[in-house]
Amino acid sequence: MPDSAVHPVSPASPGACHARLVLGFADDAGTTRLVERSHFGPLRVQKALYPEGGAVCHAIVVHPPGGVLGGDQLAITATVGAAAHAFLTSPGAAKWYKANGHVSRQRVHLHAGAGASVEWLPQESIFFDQAHVALEHSVTLAADATYIGCEILCLGRRASGESFNSGKLTQLTQIRRAGQLIWWEQGALLGGGAMARSPLGLHGRSVCASLLAVGKPLPAAALASLREAGEGAGGQFGLTHMKGVVSARYLGDDSEQARRVMLAVWQRLRPFLLERAALVPRIWNT
Repeated sequence: MPDSAVHPVSPASPGACHARLVLGFADDAGTTRLVERSHFGPLRVQKALYPEGGAVCHAIVVHPPGGVLGGDQLAITATVGAAAHAFLTSPGAAKWYKANGHVSRQRVHLHAGAGASVEWLPQESIFFDQAHVALEHSVTLAADATYIGCEILCLGRRASGESFNSGKLTQLTQIRRAGQLIWWEQGALLGGGAMARSPLGLHGRSVCASLLAVGKPLPAAALASLREAGEGAGGQFGLTHMKGVVSARYLGDDSEQARRVMLAVWQRLRPFLLERAALVPRIWNT
C-alpha cells in the first residue's frame, strides 16, 4: 500500500520542523559501538551509554524542542549490525500539540542484522486535544534477530482535566523477519469518535499501551509469567503469542499504571528472549 494511502501528505506548514536522525550500531569483539550518528534538525543522540557493560549500547533519543507542533515531521532510522545489541529510549514524555490545520508525523525504521537485537522503549506520548498525528513504525529483522518495542499513548492530559475530544491519531506498525511480513497493524482514531467509546475500541479509556516482541520461541512457563505481570493492573490487560510475535496490551486511564505494567512485562520477557536481566535506565527515574 502506498504510504500516502495510510498517511496523506499534509498541507505545507510555515515554520514546521523537519528533523531526522540516523543511527548505526556495530559489534566490535563483543562490544556494541555507535558507529553512525547523523542528524538534521532537532533530533539528537548525545553519547553512547553502557550501563550493562559493553555488549549493549544504550542511546537516548533527544528532541530538544520538547514538543511537536502541527506540521512537524520527525524521522528516526536505526540499523543494528550483526551480533550487536542496541537499546533506544527517550528522556521524557513526547508531547504532541494541537494541529493548527497541519498533520504532525513520526516515522521510525529499525533494522537488525544476523544475531542482532534492538529494543525500542521510549517514554509515553501525550496527545493534546485537537492534535492530528500520523505514526509509522517499521521493523526489519534477520531470521535470528530479536526485537522488543513498547509504546504508551495518552489521549489528552487527564491530570489537567483535558480530554482528546477532537483531532485524529493514525498508526501503522509493520514487522518483517527474514523478508516475510509477520505483523501488520494499522488504525485511525478520531477524538470523541465512536471508536473511542466503543467496547471494541478504547471503551472510553484514555491510556493504551502496546508491547511487541519477536525472537526465539517462548515456553509455556514464560507466557504464563508474562500474563501474571498484568494481573491486578487496574485496567484491562491481555497477552497473545502468534506467528512468532508476542503482543501485550494495556487499556486504562493512568499512564503511570500503564508504565508499571509494561515495565513488569519487559522485565520478565527480556531474560527469556535475550538472556539478560532488564536493567531500568536511570533516565526513566529523573
